[in-house]
Amino acid sequence: MAGKPEGGGRKRLAAMLFAAITLLPLPALAQNKPEVEKQFQTWIASDLGPDAKKAGISDKTLQAAFKGIELNWTLPDLVPPGTTPPKDQDQSQAEFSSPGAYFNEKRLQTLATTGGGLAATHAPTLRKIEAAYGVPGAILVAIWGRESGFGTAKLPYSAVQVLATKAFMSTRKDMFREELIAALKMIERGDVDAATMKGSWAGALGQPQFMPSSYLKYAVDFDKDGHADIWNSVPDALASIANYLKNEGWQSGRDWGFEVTIPNYISCAQEGPDKAQPVSAWASKGIVRVSSRAFPNGDLKGDGMMLVPAGRYGPEFIVTPNFYVLKEYNNSDLYALFIGNLADRIALGTAAFQAPWGDVGKMLRSDVLAMQKALVAKGYDVGNVDGLPGYKTRRSLGDWQSKNGQTPTCYPDASLKGQLK
Repeated sequence: MAGKPEGGGRKRLAAMLFAAITLLPLPALAQNKPEVEKQFQTWIASDLGPDAKKAGISDKTLQAAFKGIELNWTLPDLVPPGTTPPKDQDQSQAEFSSPGAYFNEKRLQTLATTGGGLAATHAPTLRKIEAAYGVPGAILVAIWGRESGFGTAKLPYSAVQVLATKAFMSTRKDMFREELIAALKMIERGDVDAATMKGSWAGALGQPQFMPSSYLKYAVDFDKDGHADIWNSVPDALASIANYLKNEGWQSGRDWGFEVTIPNYISCAQEGPDKAQPVSAWASKGIVRVSSRAFPNGDLKGDGMMLVPAGRYGPEFIVTPNFYVLKEYNNSDLYALFIGNLADRIALGTAAFQAPWGDVGKMLRSDVLAMQKALVAKGYDVGNVDGLPGYKTRRSLGDWQSKNGQTPTCYPDASLKGQLK
């Protein structure tokens, strides 16, 4: 979902779903709620209010937006006043298995079937949107399906309540404060009223799941009815997604990427956007598409990047810069692969990736963290030292394996725990 918090550019918040709400015992928290609610109302009037007015929000809008608003205590990642922010997630309790678990085949088939029908239904609109923004319709429909079930997902939360609660008492108060001000600007402009501004538990809005700041930047009135309605208008929702991707750098005429076979003599440690080469250069080294088809002429001269999300234990890819634009929507390799694969199913009738996702065995996040720390101590760049096997961790593992006489696999597994210290 666009603009959600998750590290890097996109700031997604999904990793915090299991964060502790507070370190206070539940009875103590319950006794403290009335006092915290009073502090919340004071904060709205004396802290948030002046900043909102500086941003051009009228008293009328403020009063309408916060009428009857109380804190939503059911949300994750809350740190009520007087409590201690939760420590980092207990990494020893987080297990990893094959990334293939992300690609539920039944779900993908269902989305592809529904998405194919909707792509046909909205074909004239999608053609106009592609002409205007250069983004293929299948990509837009895939994001639409992944984010909101093609607009069928229920959005039960008051966006103002969610954003205000998190701006008042979460570990990322500043970010949510900015999003709350953006939401108030939407109300001030007449884009939507507070009562109908519904969103997710993280404050993401409408069928594209835009954060308010993304709505202000990218929402489009494609059906020309006077306002950009990403809740109820399919043309507006799809064109807004296209406008987002175009502004984030989508290259018209290029694919998102290709599943390939990488020969064993080519190290998997060449992965990453900073190791880009022309697709023709990768092909000249012996990398071929699994379909046995040639790479499209439009992609051969352009940059391509190796991607091995499960190392040598799963499907391998050459991706284009458009893959990283998809990651701007949601900063996850697996998310971008999901969208690419779903779009291919919708447009081309393709199926699952041909190579299987291998069983890499369950790994504790703390084990991966220990490997990262060991690699950093040896001078390797693993990116974030967070227990998550991103591409810099994967390729550093591969480099270390090569230098120690091993065949590089570029993915953490149990056999490496005792070796990499």
